[in-house]
Amino acid sequence: MAAALHHVEIWVPDLSRAVESWGWILGRLGWKDGDSWPGGQIWTAPDGSYLVVEQSPALSATEHDRLRPGMNHLALNAGSRAEVDAIVAEASDQGWTLMFADRHPYAGGPRHYAAFLHNGDGYELEIVAPL
Repeated sequence: MAAALHHVEIWVPDLSRAVESWGWILGRLGWKDGDSWPGGQIWTAPDGSYLVVEQSPALSATEHDRLRPGMNHLALNAGSRAEVDAIVAEASDQGWTLMFADRHPYAGGPRHYAAFLHNGDGYELEIVAPL
């Protein structure tokens, strides 16, 4: 277990938007709401790792740009191809847009079934089905 991911913290420009978009998709994947405070929210994965979104007063910018140095995207496991497809079908109603639609669901290669999504704040999320 020493190599397992412990947590990821994402600083966001608008906490309420982040809680809506990230909360929906994480809940859809089985993550549970955790602690919250006026500036942030935590969701815990079934394996115990967790994700934090925080609107920090120390932010140096108000926009995320996944093409700048730093995290480009986060990839999360889905339980099946059907779950990836269901998430894509619901995503636009939840503030997420499908990327690479012309190559979906194989934008990551012919043996990689996944959806690449981005939200209104510019964060990219990859939802991956098992092989």
